[in-house]
Amino acid sequence: MDQSLFDKYGGFAQVSRLVLRLYDRLIEDDDIGPFFDDVDLPRLVDHQTKFVSSLLGGPASFTDKQIEMAHRHLDIGDAHFDRLMALIEFDFEPGDIDIVRGAFEIRRPLLTEPPHVD
Repeated sequence: MDQSLFDKYGGFAQVSRLVLRLYDRLIEDDDIGPFFDDVDLPRLVDHQTKFVSSLLGGPASFTDKQIEMAHRHLDIGDAHFDRLMALIEFDFEPGDIDIVRGAFEIRRPLLTEPPHVD
């Protein structure tokens, strides 16, 4: 059985450190930082750690609907998402980071398009 990226890179503890470093970069960014001005950052980092863990094959999971609902009040455009993608820098092997970036990329419409109404 192949080892998941979640296990390969150290589980929740290591993913949490990666997410914290990512948020340090996001908060300092002139274009993306303002989205986090009034956010409960520890709570957000906890959720994002679970989300990134799920992308890596870990035990957490998020539905597209949950992701869309969490971002529907924000005016996130493609330029913002492009900047996020540029700031995703984890200490992963090249093929592995491509998998992570690809997993974020396929969720772009959930953040940048108008919400879908059921």
